[in-house]
Amino acid sequence: MNNIKSLLYLPLWFFKARFLGRLKPLQTVLFVNDNCNLRCRHCTVYAREQATVKSYSQIREELIYSYDLGSRFVDFEGGEPTLWRFDEYNLNSLIRLAKSIGFHSTTITTNAQRPFSDSEADSIWVSLDGIGKYHDEIRGEGTFQRLCDNIATANHPKLSVNMVINNLNYSSVEETIDFARKNRHIKSIALNFHTPFEGSEDLMLDMAIRREVIDLIINKKKAGFPIMNSVSGLKCMKDLNFKKYCRITNFIMVDGTRYPECQGKTAGVCDRCGFAMAGEMNAVFNLRPDTIFAGIGLRV
Repeated sequence: MNNIKSLLYLPLWFFKARFLGRLKPLQTVLFVNDNCNLRCRHCTVYAREQATVKSYSQIREELIYSYDLGSRFVDFEGGEPTLWRFDEYNLNSLIRLAKSIGFHSTTITTNAQRPFSDSEADSIWVSLDGIGKYHDEIRGEGTFQRLCDNIATANHPKLSVNMVINNLNYSSVEETIDFARKNRHIKSIALNFHTPFEGSEDLMLDMAIRREVIDLIINKKKAGFPIMNSVSGLKCMKDLNFKKYCRITNFIMVDGTRYPECQGKTAGVCDRCGFAMAGEMNAVFNLRPDTIFAGIGLRV
């Protein structure tokens, strides 16, 4: 039923956005907490003295707000969202809540350091920063093996991995794509690049190297590897000289701040953006067939 809803809603949303200029959010990224069980090289959240954990009622209000804006897909993030607890509620409670409000599908993004075989999310994204030592260098010793173990026991039909490429792990991109193809528990892999928010500028990949990595990803995509990115979207990310439609997603931060689009605009880093969705949305609005089909595959 939700697939049918999405098939009906997506073309209507696109028509209004592309031809009538009514660009309302299609999806919501909702941060539920900022406590985490890791100290990753690219992240500054863990350094806070006291973690923030949103209440169930606050998240309910934020979901209703987002739904009323037009959003129909929600991604729960953290911190580490599987750690979220409030009274008798857990992350599955939020997934059920979103469905009861009317969201077509729910997603969680996890570091996979805890078992998540009981997750009721429609899709799961696991953060994978390279194979073996590359992942461990960024996220901590032993994290790659725990990730592999928990992926193997998750038994989820729509589990994918997301790699954020930086100057520490770019040489592991090809083997990470190969790993995703060979691992029967992984449906696909998405590739993004590090966006240099304040405090993490040193991890940004040199643009010349980035273009070489993008060419490698495109060749793997054309060879049939299960890469979520489209070729058209990847090409956009080579020089970032394209119109951005980032209002497709609204963001609600852990402190309750609401952004109508990616917070990279507020941070002033759009000229160094690494979020592949920016390229994907430009390609969609320019009616690139490969990107449109990739988007349907992601959402339906």
